[in-house]
Amino acid sequence: MFFILGVVGLNLYAICLVLARAFVFRVPLYRPMLWNIFLSVLPLFFLLAGFLMGAIVAQFGVIPAPAIWIPVLAIWLLLLPNASYLITELNFSHRSDDDRVPLWYDIILVITLAMSGVVNTVMNVLVVHVMAALIAFGDTFSAVTRKESWIAVGIVLLLLGLGMYLGRYLRVNSWDLKHPVSFTKKIVTHFSNWANVRACLGFTFTYAMFIGLIYLIIGGMYIDIMGKVEAQLLV
Repeated sequence: MFFILGVVGLNLYAICLVLARAFVFRVPLYRPMLWNIFLSVLPLFFLLAGFLMGAIVAQFGVIPAPAIWIPVLAIWLLLLPNASYLITELNFSHRSDDDRVPLWYDIILVITLAMSGVVNTVMNVLVVHVMAALIAFGDTFSAVTRKESWIAVGIVLLLLGLGMYLGRYLRVNSWDLKHPVSFTKKIVTHFSNWANVRACLGFTFTYAMFIGLIYLIIGGMYIDIMGKVEAQLLV
């Protein structure tokens, strides 16, 4: 519960800092920051809505729940880089040389944005990790700690890092897949340069490792606690 409150609070705090920046210091509102915060929380809301829809549909016996959950997870995976994209906002590209906003304010602003992206990503991956493991490997919490579950998490984090690279350097978004021809052309053109391939590999593994370590700290602690609680209940 405290983790959820912290995630919600951090996102609200980021929004307040962006709005207060414009109001207090009389500067134009930097709308891209607000848009990125919305995109950061979108994957989780989509995921929860999709799982709820699958459960409801399954209750009426119209179609099996996996028929809903599988495409939901696929779309969620495409949206997931939007959650962690805020990490790349750890810069001062919105500042001008004569900016009237104190540097100390923008420092806490960009750190808050980046950290909200981190916790949003951890929350997303943790929900899928737990729910997918319980569905795939059984209804006991030990399913979450199976080797296969952790391998799946690692693959998701690598794809996440790749998606972040594509968003930051190719400026593509999840919805660009609606135009597969132009999307593919942009990808092929970019990666025809071997230097870009090396940069992509470095970026992907570096960011995946960073998020993975944070996930071990936060998500791993939750998994440990829930595993111990379940063990005590089964005694």
